[in-house]
Amino acid sequence: MAFLAPLRNPEVRKMYGKKLKGGLLMYGPPGCGKTFLARAVAGEVRARFMNVGLSDVLDMYLGESERRLHELFETARRNAPTVIFFDEIDALGQKRSQQRNAGTRNVVNQLLTEMDSVDADNEGVFVLGATNHPWDVDAALRRSGRFDRVVLVLPPDVPAREAILASHLAGRPTTGVDVKELAKATAHFSGADLAHLCESATELAMEEALRSGNAKPIAGAHFKAALKELRPTTRAWFETAKNYAMFANEGGMYDDLLAYIKEHRF
Repeated sequence: MAFLAPLRNPEVRKMYGKKLKGGLLMYGPPGCGKTFLARAVAGEVRARFMNVGLSDVLDMYLGESERRLHELFETARRNAPTVIFFDEIDALGQKRSQQRNAGTRNVVNQLLTEMDSVDADNEGVFVLGATNHPWDVDAALRRSGRFDRVVLVLPPDVPAREAILASHLAGRPTTGVDVKELAKATAHFSGADLAHLCESATELAMEEALRSGNAKPIAGAHFKAALKELRPTTRAWFETAKNYAMFANEGGMYDDLLAYIKEHRF
């Protein structure tokens, strides 16, 4: 309703007077698909996608970082509709109270100005941000008109894990691999964890083949052995996030996270 639907339905958008701009902040444990979702949003509307990293903005010379940031937004405005994606937005938009360097504080101020579109029209420009540490993002970036919507991106559920595992095993020789059972046995695994699990099982099968001189398919036993060595990396994130969700839940920002933590008893 913020960007995709109005862009696809211009007549309805015009009738309701809906502006085609805004921002959305995605947060959650690493490896769960925040960047993938950002690319999917751009693909859905066939919009120009600008993936902005720290190296695209930050510069050692005073004022250069602000100039680069302004040019990025100007490019987006000229080529609207555009999705601007800031990965690890906490590094670029860190709380100014935590920054000792005036230059980095100025970058945050510039980002606030560009998202407010004080001197320009951001119509057709949608800003996506992703972070593993939302508690480090400057509160001013989360006010209305900037990143005014916050979405929690959680680890994949059982059907999603099954699909991810099947995708990573496609085209590989397997025997006796029960993807459904594997999906049930990998609770709290991120998408990246599942990819690593498939790679680990593949390496074990390759090791056997090289040692014996006979090519062998990837078997359920290889996954069983790999699972003994691997643990979901999301648990450490949830342990940290739990404290912020319980004691720094400003405006109910972490209500979804609290509900997930309670349901899964972290």
